[in-house]
Amino acid sequence: MAILLSCQELSKSYGTRPLFEGLSFGLFNGERTGLIGPNGMGKSTLLKILAGLETPDGGKLAARRGLRVGYLPQQDKAEDAPRGLTVRGFLDAALEGLGLEDYMAEARITAGMDRAGFKDPDQAVAKLSGGWRKRLAILAQVVREPDLLLLDEPTNHLDLEGVLWLEGFLTGLTFSFLVVTHDRSFLERVCSRVIELDRRYPSGHFSSSGNYSQFLENREAFLDAQASREDSVRNIVRGEIAWLRKGPRARATKQKARIDRAGRLIGELSELEYRNAQGRATVIDFISGERQANRLVNAVGVSKTLGGRRLFGPLDLALRPGDKLGLIGENGSGKTTLLKMLAGTLPADTGLVKLAEGLKVSVFDQHRDQLDLNLTLRRALCPAGEHVEYRGVFVHINSWANRFLFRPEQLDFPLSRLSGGEQSRVLIAGLMRTPADLLLLDEPTNDLDIRSLEVLEANLRDFPGALILVTHDRYLLDRLCGAILGLDGKGGHGFFGGLEQWEEWKALRDAAPGAKAAADEVVKEPALGHKEAAELRNMEDLIKTAEKRAAQAAAALEDPSIATDAEELHRRQEKLEEARKRVSTLFKRWEELETRSRG
Repeated sequence: MAILLSCQELSKSYGTRPLFEGLSFGLFNGERTGLIGPNGMGKSTLLKILAGLETPDGGKLAARRGLRVGYLPQQDKAEDAPRGLTVRGFLDAALEGLGLEDYMAEARITAGMDRAGFKDPDQAVAKLSGGWRKRLAILAQVVREPDLLLLDEPTNHLDLEGVLWLEGFLTGLTFSFLVVTHDRSFLERVCSRVIELDRRYPSGHFSSSGNYSQFLENREAFLDAQASREDSVRNIVRGEIAWLRKGPRARATKQKARIDRAGRLIGELSELEYRNAQGRATVIDFISGERQANRLVNAVGVSKTLGGRRLFGPLDLALRPGDKLGLIGENGSGKTTLLKMLAGTLPADTGLVKLAEGLKVSVFDQHRDQLDLNLTLRRALCPAGEHVEYRGVFVHINSWANRFLFRPEQLDFPLSRLSGGEQSRVLIAGLMRTPADLLLLDEPTNDLDIRSLEVLEANLRDFPGALILVTHDRYLLDRLCGAILGLDGKGGHGFFGGLEQWEEWKALRDAAPGAKAAADEVVKEPALGHKEAAELRNMEDLIKTAEKRAAQAAAALEDPSIATDAEELHRRQEKLEEARKRVSTLFKRWEELETRSRG
């Protein structure tokens, strides 16, 4: 493939803090590339450099002659459009300076509005919702038909329906693009290459051809090899340090060479330890109230109407310990309203919501209204003193802040100076310290990087209480939730075994006024309960982990250093048999659940 743009040893700092250093990679014709990485790694800054809007501190940027680059920032121009400017006028302005004939510009605009779903070209941009303004901003870049389109978090402000539209829209493009996103399902469905910026890689980044699943496999293999190299070098360094302590003379050529080699190995070990330590993510571990009641929440016939429009109902819902329910629907369909009703802070218009006696409920508010932005980070994390009590242990404020990736110098910043992702981490820190039987999480994934999302997923999976999760993160919904409650925005609802079933139901209901009955045939009771459905979704990952442990146990048994140690051989043989038994048990369970799920 022909190269469009290449970076050579790029570096950029923010103040005294380096964002990235020595970054080298190329972007090629025909590629659909996803750019990911922890918050603060400089992804948005890198896009601005590639777009020619910022200059790097060091390194070179080489573009193909005549390369036309489009760029969509997180804060797009559609949000600041002059009052009275129409959709057509906005697109007309986007095409200015390209030298197009009127008929060519008209053809691009007409085709673009059709693909983006704009019905009224004379509608004022100021009257569009945030999601439709985002669509318009994306379309304004696409109609320019650049050779390379740079997109910074294009799914921001889009509801689930909008994200699905964007996937189809970008997949149909004939030119290359590079997109910054934390949406793992988007990466899976759209991208043909994934680049991760991270200090744990020797070159500051890791590039993998293929979709997100292939990236995960390739990254795991690379990091396993890097960790193994660290163990190997550490063992060699131990021997070299023991030799150095004997005080060898450096006069002999061989001895001097060995001393130099020891120094290089010690330096390599230090570098490996630093890189591998960068895998640390936000520690997100919720405390369960350990309630054993059979039903935590029982809602019967509940409904809610706002402004004369019925949001949902009548709706029945029961939650037990271990239930993990996804709640989805377009913006304004009543998701947050339903959460407030289940938390007991908003009454239902009809029906009854009964909560178990003494139920402990923790709520994550997507608008972060629970935060006093005038508070310092120190007082938000630790209301009094210098220690935070967590699981019966007192943790110093510096260590507690470090768990959430905050730097010591940030502790005296007011919360108003923190980014959206940092404010989300403050809320999560508060939830972690509060025992809960029921978690009501309203868009907790907003502004979190992928590494933090992975940790959040793992801890929510292990949470023994019940939870309801509102999120646009389809990857998290698919892997975590055993069932999904979908609100259609028109007063209707349905329970589903997964997102695909909900998408089919909604498509049928939206197809024609008389399609409701056909759509409701899609909604069937899952053959498995919530817990078992979630277990089936995670079974493949469990088997991979078990097989990996069995392989490690087999390698440990074959270690020649224990060949004459009968007791250790016996212990390792038992461990291998136990690991193989675990693999066999998981395969049998997988087959059982698969059979039952098909009815």
